[in-house]
Amino acid sequence: MKTANIAEFKTNLSSFISLVEKGEEIEICKHNIPVARVLPMFHKVLNKTKLGCGRKTVRIKTDLTEPAMSESAWEMLKK
Repeated sequence: MKTANIAEFKTNLSSFISLVEKGEEIEICKHNIPVARVLPMFHKVLNKTKLGCGRKTVRIKTDLTEPAMSESAWEMLKK
């Protein structure tokens, strides 16, 4: 977290805002006493995936109701 006094913050506002946009927190002090904190705003990202957008792009090549491996191979993995 970066600390700045009010005069420094006012003079370099653009550079401090750039730091905040990158995720940095800024603590503003008056006579070396913290009076405020500037935090980044994290906006919720909307899910833009549309239902059914991958339709007809996946092919199932095996029977999903059958085991993926033989019982002997499965037993070997348990050891």
